[in-house]
Amino acid sequence: MPRNASPGRPPLPLARILATALEILDAQGADGLTMRRLAEALGSGTATLYRHFASREELISQVVDQVFAEMHDDARSAGELRWQDVCRGLAHQMFAVLGRHPGAARLLVDAPPVGPNAMIQRERSLAVLLASGFAPRIAARTYATLARYVLGFAMQLTHDLDAAAPDAFRGLDQAAFPATFALAAALPVSLEEEFSFGLDLMLEGLAVLQTLPGEPQPGEGQEVVDPF
Repeated sequence: MPRNASPGRPPLPLARILATALEILDAQGADGLTMRRLAEALGSGTATLYRHFASREELISQVVDQVFAEMHDDARSAGELRWQDVCRGLAHQMFAVLGRHPGAARLLVDAPPVGPNAMIQRERSLAVLLASGFAPRIAARTYATLARYVLGFAMQLTHDLDAAAPDAFRGLDQAAFPATFALAAALPVSLEEEFSFGLDLMLEGLAVLQTLPGEPQPGEGQEVVDPF
């Protein structure tokens, strides 16, 4: 519902506002998404936007939640898939979504999302971990760690990295750098390969914690904050 509608320009559909805001975020990054710039793109005024959002922060929260809406839940995750497969699928899906919306990754650094789509995604993920035998504290840390892993890689998704030359180590001095020379054909490793490789290692390591009791460890009294 619009906030405190008043005479002036006609209200704009919320869906149109959020779609336009996401376009600005994709094209101009997090800093480019301002109320004034959004109003100009909509051919409206900022007063019209404030009928929908109390602040820029509220706008950003809803735009970020639109990004989470692009994730598709696997109906089998509740019972037919192993927790490793659920986590792997979720991580790859979020990595792909943030690849389409790189500006959203920067926004996730500032505050964890609490919109309805993000809350549903978090709830389902934690439920899978708890149902698989993870103690509550370990389940929380498992989810938070995986979320930050995805976010860290997503923030590196730039055109410069994608365009890294496959022959970057051509002409290397074999005598000075024999190991690098021997592996030159395999370097540099693409960001996508690094992501998949590291994710598999992390999931293997987390499996060790699956049956551990959730007794507090040194430092575990601190609040766990995840970006997703």
